[in-house]
Amino acid sequence: MTHDSRLTTSARLMLALASLLVGVALLQPLWHIGLKAPQYPEGLGMYIWADQITGEQPHDLQSLNGLNHYIGMKAIVPESIPELRFMPAILGGLVLLGLAAAGAGRRRYLVAWTGAFALTALAGLADFWRWGYDYGHDLDPTAAIKVPGMSYQPPLIGTKQLLNFQATSWPAPGGWALMVALTLGVVLCFFAWRRGR
Repeated sequence: MTHDSRLTTSARLMLALASLLVGVALLQPLWHIGLKAPQYPEGLGMYIWADQITGEQPHDLQSLNGLNHYIGMKAIVPESIPELRFMPAILGGLVLLGLAAAGAGRRRYLVAWTGAFALTALAGLADFWRWGYDYGHDLDPTAAIKVPGMSYQPPLIGTKQLLNFQATSWPAPGGWALMVALTLGVVLCFFAWRRGR
């Protein structure tokens, strides 16, 4: 092994910090989806956590499911979403592997961790988009409200008009923590590569 294959102390500490930031996603919601309309001026919202889905306010999830029923969307039942059962284990694994990589202090472990993290993040976003597509397009043909050609897929990120509702979708604290952690990993890989040259 060459000297440059080892990470500097500061890089190891930053990798440990990035790993602990992943742990924030186990304690804080990952994503927020909100709806606003004239009849709901204060809005309705839900938070997607690693292991659950909750209303922004106590009755928001129930209200959202009531609205979804009228337009033919399936009810959002957290217990029926398999991702919520294994996502905590994936995030916990990333925390432990990142800390192990920081402890080992080798560049190849940093690169492997960052690569695995990036692939996991991409797979998670793709699954989130597929989930939204399924809920927004697979509508009950016997629904009380039917608008020909209309689908109700919320945006993956940003704002979108759905009938008279303005839907917004943004990362919540846990999601932002994951983004910062992945950015740190990529930056550390870049500087480790430059140092290796």
